[in-house]
Amino acid sequence: MKDFENIANLQFNIQLLVCEPPRLAARLSFDCSPKGEFLGLSVNGHRVSFTENVFYEFVGSKIGSVWSIIDKSAIEAQLPK
Repeated sequence: MKDFENIANLQFNIQLLVCEPPRLAARLSFDCSPKGEFLGLSVNGHRVSFTENVFYEFVGSKIGSVWSIIDKSAIEAQLPK
C-alpha cells in the first residue's frame, strides 16, 4: 500500500513480451510522478518516464524468481539539476 501512496499515478505499458516457459521476459515503459525519493533519487513529484527489463521464472503457477534492470540514468536525466 505504501508504494501506491508514493506513486499514485503509476502507469506502465508492455513494449515487448516473450514467453518461454517457465520464464517470461518483458520490457516495460513507466510514466509516473513519485513522491520524495525513488530508487535513491530525489524525484519529489517530478514526472519521469523510464523503462524496465524484467524476467520472471515460474515455479508451478507462482513466480519463483525475478530479475529486473531499471534505466535509472533515464530518470536522472529528467530531474532538475
